Amino acid sequence: MEIKQVTLQASNIEEMKRFYTVTLGLKLVEDNENTFCIAVGSSKLEFTSVNAEVNPYYHFAFNIQGNRFLEAKSWVEEKVDLNIEDGDNEADFPHLSARSLYFNDPSGNVVEFIARHSKTDTGDEPFSPDSILNISEISLTVPDAIEVGKQLMKLGIKEREKEPLSATSLNFMGDPTSGVFILLVQPGRKWIFSDKISAVFPLEITLESDEKITLNNKN
Repeated sequence: MEIKQVTLQASNIEEMKRFYTVTLGLKLVEDNENTFCIAVGSSKLEFTSVNAEVNPYYHFAFNIQGNRFLEAKSWVEEKVDLNIEDGDNEADFPHLSARSLYFNDPSGNVVEFIARHSKTDTGDEPFSPDSILNISEISLTVPDAIEVGKQLMKLGIKEREKEPLSATSLNFMGDPTSGVFILLVQPGRKWIFSDKISAVFPLEITLESDEKITLNNKN
């Protein structure tokens, strides 16, 4: 599974555009009064203020090369403050063979850079926005995770390692070999390296097959 595009709501669209295009230096690929879209490697990330709720926020992750974590961390630290949990500003996931760092954008989204050791790069170019591979994870907070999980399975998006769907845990829906997941969860779960609690906000996920997963204002 690959994520082609994610569309999220943001009420402070100009501030968000400055953050992603100026502070982080990501390429602007679409822009109008209420919406802008940036390139995230082979994926696109769009923010829109059309029908935006008050202070919507999400969690999402960008894939980077596994051998470039420290370089990416240094690059990010020059631009933003990293989030800290239990005295650490990075997370090690031995079971996933990955390391992550986290920071907040102006909307309060929890942004993650995850370096998966299965993805390596032998290039000599310094780390830059062009080093980001794609959107690795996007949160999908819904009132009934089990029911939505069944719908995703009909699209061929299955639980990682065939774990049973859970209404209380975080469900990783996707293909471990691609390193791309939909994080299916119900409201009330704390996002790590953050004080944010999972909450339901509209979004749209477009897969590489052009199939769309849409959560609207009526859930």
